[in-house]
Amino acid sequence: MSQPSISKVLRPADLTPNLIDYTSLRARFSWETARAELAGLPQNRGLNMAYEAVDRHVMESSGHRVALRWLSRAGQVRDYTYAELQTLSNRFANVLHTLGLAKGDRVCTLSGRIPALYITALGTLKSGAAFCPLFAAYGPEPLITRLGKAKARVLITTQAIYERKVAPLLDSLPSLRHVMVVRDGAGGSVPEGTDDFDDLLQRASDQFTITATDANDLALVHFTSGTTGTPKGAIHGHGAVIAQHATAKLALDLHPGDVFWCTADPGWITGTVYGIFAPLTVGATLLVDEADFDWERWCRVLCEQRVTVWYTTPTAARLMQRLGTAHIRRHRIQDLRFLATVGEPLH
Repeated sequence: MSQPSISKVLRPADLTPNLIDYTSLRARFSWETARAELAGLPQNRGLNMAYEAVDRHVMESSGHRVALRWLSRAGQVRDYTYAELQTLSNRFANVLHTLGLAKGDRVCTLSGRIPALYITALGTLKSGAAFCPLFAAYGPEPLITRLGKAKARVLITTQAIYERKVAPLLDSLPSLRHVMVVRDGAGGSVPEGTDDFDDLLQRASDQFTITATDANDLALVHFTSGTTGTPKGAIHGHGAVIAQHATAKLALDLHPGDVFWCTADPGWITGTVYGIFAPLTVGATLLVDEADFDWERWCRVLCEQRVTVWYTTPTAARLMQRLGTAHIRRHRIQDLRFLATVGEPLH
């Protein structure tokens, strides 16, 4: 059955797409050329995903540009420039070194889409440790399994999640040495036996020399159920940033200055690779919305934040289809240039 569509005419001023002629690009493409588009660590010390996502842009005089725009559930908007993300991730890397973490140690997060998660991801990779995000909706058994298999040394979570989910599990997690808690609001306090994330960050130094890492050094651990139903930790080396950068440009058509919104939760691989690292390597502004799916809110965000590239899921697309076009027609979403989904084919 045919569905009503919303047509869009490209304006002459639109950016030239990164991928125009697939056949021609495929003929000349090589991973060596893709690698050459990245900077690499200074003094030829290797390749680091966080450096390519943040510090490289600061070194190239683009530190003033907005890297991360965070929309709180209540409507607060907070911008972080590339220079600010560099400083904050440097501080978190220093925190991890102070705690004695070694190269390859696992740092897990269990939270919603809050700024601390993104600072943790970048700072962890700068320190040489591995970043392992967990889906905040997991129950006790999935959490114990994943934290145990990851041999997590550090966990970053929120006050509410800690008290509800983490505290009862601590005796079952012998590898876990430190829990950092993000306070719930200005009046919140961290539970006894945990560390205050914001306090540690504030007291840490802004200066950090990124740990030398090569393409095969561990960067990300992402758990998937696998074909047997047993969770498996899929590992990603720092060299994965080469493919992340290339696909951000060629599959998502991202350009420097784009406002990019990936609706996937960072607990899933799409929400980490394309919800954190890939768009930052291109120099885009990463839009992060803390709130859950709400079609009216999403339409408003697309309009008010002038999103240019939107990456969402087939599930969300089907929900939007069922809810109809009335919401979106109330807004002028004239900046949206490119929309993609991932996970399964759309009918």
